[in-house]
Amino acid sequence: MATARNKARTKAFQIIFEADHRGVKPTLVLAEWVARARSGEEGVPQVPEYTQDLVEGYGRHAARIDDLISTYAVGWTLDRMPIVDRNVLRLGAYELIWEDSVPDPVVLDEFVEMAKDFSTDESPSFVNGLLARLMELKPSLRVARD
Repeated sequence: MATARNKARTKAFQIIFEADHRGVKPTLVLAEWVARARSGEEGVPQVPEYTQDLVEGYGRHAARIDDLISTYAVGWTLDRMPIVDRNVLRLGAYELIWEDSVPDPVVLDEFVEMAKDFSTDESPSFVNGLLARLMELKPSLRVARD
């Protein structure tokens, strides 16, 4: 059963995925989603506050997150990664390093599950390996995170 946070993460992933696909800032897509939800259009779900927090937080640190992923994704460049994996990693890296409200192992598990749900058979182990490496490095990354 999906928790409220799980659903919020999935929406945040969908927003940054759409932004990446369209080549626009995630905050623009977030604003569009929120506007549609507020319009009263039937069948358009609300955008949870935690989704907004994740997308806005990722947006503030996107360049640093891409740099970290590029540095630690051995043998992969961002542009060669499948778009799903790239965006699962981006959101996972943001929540792991900048959000302190969720224990790190939970964050890791959530994004590995997201990779299982939305990407290839190889993706969960790739996402797990890279996020686990960032989790190990978190104390040193936190020093330079802001």
